[in-house]
Amino acid sequence: MTTTVTGPGATEAELDDLRETVRSVCADAGGVAAVRGLDERLPGIDAGLWDTLGRRVGLAALGLPEAVGGVGSLAEIAVVCEELGRTLAPVPLLSSTVLAGQALAGCGTAEAPLAELAEGRIHSLAVAAPDGVWRPDAVPVAVAWRGGAPVLDGTAPFVLDGADAEMLVVAAAGPDGVDLFLADPREPGVTVRRVPTLDLSRGQAVVTFSGAAARALTAGGEGAEVVTRALDVAFVALAAEQLGGAQAALDMTVAQVRERTQFGRAIGSFQAVKHTCADMLLQVESARSAVVRAVRAAGSPEALAEAAAVAQSWCGEAFTFVAAECVQLHGGMGFTWEHDAHLYFRRAQSDAVLLGGADHHRERLAGLLSW
Repeated sequence: MTTTVTGPGATEAELDDLRETVRSVCADAGGVAAVRGLDERLPGIDAGLWDTLGRRVGLAALGLPEAVGGVGSLAEIAVVCEELGRTLAPVPLLSSTVLAGQALAGCGTAEAPLAELAEGRIHSLAVAAPDGVWRPDAVPVAVAWRGGAPVLDGTAPFVLDGADAEMLVVAAAGPDGVDLFLADPREPGVTVRRVPTLDLSRGQAVVTFSGAAARALTAGGEGAEVVTRALDVAFVALAAEQLGGAQAALDMTVAQVRERTQFGRAIGSFQAVKHTCADMLLQVESARSAVVRAVRAAGSPEALAEAAAVAQSWCGEAFTFVAAECVQLHGGMGFTWEHDAHLYFRRAQSDAVLLGGADHHRERLAGLLSW
């Protein structure tokens, strides 16, 4: 299959076509079975699936500037992420295309690495503070200038898909503030350590820099604003993923309570089960409203920041609730390795803190609204 994603201002019909394309490719890859095909000890990506989605379908260029072959906007990103969330697809769209891609696009001096990323090469963004969230005043990597060239020192935790990355986009603190730098993980002075994760479909790494050579992407402390804007897009993308996962867990649960019987009746006919399913549906539809609202705010950076904080304040907890109830309503088999329920539970728990938990986003929202 060879196709391309739609351009800016896509119609609903075009978005539906994109949704069906991604859903079809994921189904051909076996759906959630793609996660089970990964090595449990080495959580990461499915390279074959990413080659199809990223290079052949063109999703690696999603939301990037047209100058490097980019296509689509936040609406397309949300549609794709929702579909990937439905099957927990182990691909680096969030880490490379969205996180690293949006950061590079915001620099204005990174056309070559952006073009590589748009072709499917994997880049990772290393910006998290030691507590796992982005804090410009707690950047764990420092930059110094030796012989007129920047070198990096420090340890970046929680680098999403860092062990599979071909290039690293790194936030580092210097005399002028926080700036962004491009580093090659294969060069001397860079150590990448893959770490175990609860979510088998989403690898993370700890990256240590010790006098590592780098290329400056921003100057004068402009990197902090670039990262903040990139993360607002990533928050919406993650919220859409969480929506897709929650919808899949709800669908799985509804099918189960219709088919499973006790005392000669489908358990879905019992009032307590009905109420739980209704609560799950409420969470899913509320999450959908938060994502739609965030996508519609894409034209204004200020509105997007507020809507992204709302989406992350809600969607992470919604997915966690739905995934937990999915396990419960599947009874004994819901707790087994053979059933897929635990894979959604793992993703939900991981995503809930991936870019900052709900409390962090509520605190940010309060600041944005001057509460």
